[in-house]
Amino acid sequence: MKKRILLPTDFSKNALNAARYALDLYHEHECEFYLLNVYQRAFSTANMSVPEAGEPGYESQREQSEEGLRKFEKQLSLHGENSKHKVKLISTFNSVYDGVKDSIAKKDIDLVVMGTKGVRDVETSLFGTITVNVMKQLQSCPVLAVPNNVRFSSPKTIAFPTDYKTEFKRRELHYMIDIARDFGSFIHIVHIKREATLTRVQESNKKLLDSILDGLDHQFHELEKQHVHRAIGKFIEDNDCDLVAFTNRKHGFLASIFDKPLIEEAGYHYKIPILALNDHR
Repeated sequence: MKKRILLPTDFSKNALNAARYALDLYHEHECEFYLLNVYQRAFSTANMSVPEAGEPGYESQREQSEEGLRKFEKQLSLHGENSKHKVKLISTFNSVYDGVKDSIAKKDIDLVVMGTKGVRDVETSLFGTITVNVMKQLQSCPVLAVPNNVRFSSPKTIAFPTDYKTEFKRRELHYMIDIARDFGSFIHIVHIKREATLTRVQESNKKLLDSILDGLDHQFHELEKQHVHRAIGKFIEDNDCDLVAFTNRKHGFLASIFDKPLIEEAGYHYKIPILALNDHR
């Protein structure tokens, strides 16, 4: 089945790097890649008005967006031709989040791939806090965030942190499972112990996860109670993980047990791609 992948871009090197990562990750798949650029009407101090469609200020921004997309597509084509891939352009007046959300609905998008930078670069990059906010808020589609300095290499080892408190859905884990199958990845399921033993619900959910991952190389790990972000970061480093994936639920693991949600911490500090598994359609 053809995959539809959304690549939001602000025309930065960061966005180009993430787009190239997506092309390599799905090199063997039939894909439609949608390059998305959003623009917003500039407020005019001369007459205290906001330009409307058809007015010079508005049309200038639209033209800049469309021209930027054409140049970005050309840059991306230098990465190499692939007969299985098609690229389409979307230029729209919107906020980044709403532009992404609308594109997912209108184009039946399967996955969003965005760039993210370290905390020092957040103030100067569109894809710093915005990428993190998209990952946190988006519920309809998984999001893959690619750090600026990461070049593609086969994701042979995946870390999957969880607290086992909510049921797993095969559909929700679909993209992690697909990547593991494509590249023969080993999945490390990482749990930070809060109590001496798991509850019956947690045990049940752990068994469910084991059954969903049946046929894939995977292992369960129990880490002693400690600061979760640091523990997972150390585990990723010690096990040379290439990707970290987790389910992103409003009232689940990420939102409840961290001093800061992992998605926010990871968006700024982890040095490997982050796959937020959102699928609540």
